[in-house]
Amino acid sequence: MVEYVKQILTGQFEAALCMLNKCVEMCPQEHWEAKIANNTFRQVAYHTLFFVDAYLSPSEEAFELRDLHCRGGDERLPASSPGLSKDETLAYLAICRQKMLERLAFETAESLQGPSRFPRRPASRGELHIYNIRHVQHHTGQLSAYLRRLGEAFRDFKVLPWVGTGWR
Repeated sequence: MVEYVKQILTGQFEAALCMLNKCVEMCPQEHWEAKIANNTFRQVAYHTLFFVDAYLSPSEEAFELRDLHCRGGDERLPASSPGLSKDETLAYLAICRQKMLERLAFETAESLQGPSRFPRRPASRGELHIYNIRHVQHHTGQLSAYLRRLGEAFRDFKVLPWVGTGWR
């Protein structure tokens, strides 16, 4: 049963990250700094990936800042982080996807049922993964809604597709 749960989590996480990846890829460079609510497209994409990276760590204490965080910022601080360039964001997304595949493969029935080890997210580890997927989808929805308002080309669901499961 645990392998099936891991398969479901992996499929949905990959689908969420794939949709985020498509939004980042499709964002015209001249809109990379456009406002999405209180931040820019750049900042929203970075914020999303920062917390994917953080919540995939074994615990809050185990999360280690990467070299790219020196440029992008620490999203745990009160001020908004500057984020990364579009190319750096796509590279960070690839890092997060690989980390997700490795972390989910490592999970056991016991670890998924155990504590999240993130005091701000008092839930099981399994629920933290679902929370993480929902967080990606929330911000992907913001980004895709912005892009769809840019013009007819972005309203084509082949351009910004819904991904049911997996990476495509």
